[in-house]
Amino acid sequence: MAEPLPLRDHPQRQLLSDEVHARPYMRLVAPERASHLALFTAEEGAEEERALLAELCCAANAPEPSANANFHLVQLDGFRLRWERHTEFSTYGFFGQSDSSLFAARMIDRVPQDWLARLPGEVLCAMHVELQPAGGELANPEAVAELLQSETFAACLAAGGAAEVWMNFTINPDGFGRVLVRDHHLGGRQAGRLVQRLLEVETYRMMALLALPLARRHGSELTQIGNRLTETTQAMAEISNGAPAGVEGERQLLEQLTALAAETQRIAAATAYRFGAARAYYALVQRRIEELREERIEGQQKVSEFMDRRLSPAMRTCQAVADRLDGLSRQVNRTSQLLRTRIDVQLEAQNRDLLTSMERRARLQLALQETVEGLSVAAITYYTIGLLSYALTAAQEAGLDVPVKVSVGLAIPLVAGLVWIGMRRVRRRIVKWARD
Repeated sequence: MAEPLPLRDHPQRQLLSDEVHARPYMRLVAPERASHLALFTAEEGAEEERALLAELCCAANAPEPSANANFHLVQLDGFRLRWERHTEFSTYGFFGQSDSSLFAARMIDRVPQDWLARLPGEVLCAMHVELQPAGGELANPEAVAELLQSETFAACLAAGGAAEVWMNFTINPDGFGRVLVRDHHLGGRQAGRLVQRLLEVETYRMMALLALPLARRHGSELTQIGNRLTETTQAMAEISNGAPAGVEGERQLLEQLTALAAETQRIAAATAYRFGAARAYYALVQRRIEELREERIEGQQKVSEFMDRRLSPAMRTCQAVADRLDGLSRQVNRTSQLLRTRIDVQLEAQNRDLLTSMERRARLQLALQETVEGLSVAAITYYTIGLLSYALTAAQEAGLDVPVKVSVGLAIPLVAGLVWIGMRRVRRRIVKWARD
C-alpha cells in the first residue's frame, strides 16, 4: 500500500468530494412502481423531517439519517424510501416492485398513513410512476390516455430510444399525476436516472410556476404605478412650459414620486426572490429535458414541446413583470432626480435674490448710518459749544478778560474734529467686536 504524501489536506476536502456523490441515482428494474411527493416547506422543517424519518427507520430497524443529512435512501418494510431536502422543498420517493396491473395499486399506500399526515409542508407535486417492460411495440395512445386518466399528455422515446415515456402533467382525482415508462432496453442505473429526471421535470416545473400568481397580482399594480408616473411627468412638463406652481408645487410632485418609489421597492422586495428562483427552476427544467434525449413518437407532442407551449409563456410573463418593475424603478428614480435638481435650482435662485436684497439693505443701512453719524457730530458739537459758551461767559462775569465770541468761534472746528475722531474710534471698536 502506497505511503501517504507529507501534504496537508484542506479541512473541507472530503466534504466537497462527497458532495458529488451525495444524491446517487437509484437502480430500478422493471416491473417497478413509485409514488413521488414534493412538499413545499419554505426553508423550514428540516429537523422535523429528520426526526420523522428516524422514527420510520427505527420502526423498521433500518439505518437512520445523520444529524445534518439532506439525503437518505433506505430499504423499509415493503418499499424503499428516497428522501431529499432542498432549499424550499423536500421530496419523498417510495419505490417497490410492481405486482399488479398498471396503476392498479399505489406504492404510497404501503406507507403508514399517520406518518404521512405528520409530514411538514404542503404538497406541491405528487406523481405515480409505473416502470414496465415493453413488448417491442409502441404503446397504444388511446389505451395510455385511459391509464393516465387524461387526454392531455406528452410522449417521447427517451435515452436514445431505450424507453418510452408517457406523462400527463395533470392532477388526477386522487391528487396525483401519472407517468408511464416502458423499458425497451434500459440498464438499472439508466432507468433510475430516467425516472429521477422525469420527476424532477415536474417538481421543478411546479416550483417555477410559484412566481406566476405573483406576476399576475403585481402586474396590475405596476400598471397603476406607470399611469401615476405618467401623470406626474406630465405635470412636470406643464410646469416647465410656464404653468404656475412654484417650489411648493414641485415639492408636492416630489412627494408623489417618493410614494411611487416606495411602492415599487415594496413590490420588488416581495417578488425579487420568487422571480429569481423561478428563473433558476426553469433552467433546471430545461436542463433535465435535454438530458432525456427525446425522440418523437409519431402523432404525439414531446415533453419539450409541452413545456414550450405551457411553461415557457408563464416564465416569459414573470420575466416581463420583473423587467417592467426594474424599468419603472429606474424611471421613478430618474424623474425624482430631475425634479430635485429643478427644486435645487429654484432654491438657489431664491437664495441669490435674498442675498442681493440683503446686500442692498446693508448698503442702505450704511448710508443711513453715515448720515446719522454726520448729524450726531453736528449735534454733539452744537451742545458742546453751547456748554463751552456758558463756561466762558461765566468766567467773563467773574472778572476774567476772556473774549467769549472769539473763543467760541475758534473752538467750533476743534470740537467738531475731536467728536468726529471719537465717533470713528467707537465705530471701529464695535466692528472689531462683531467680527470677533
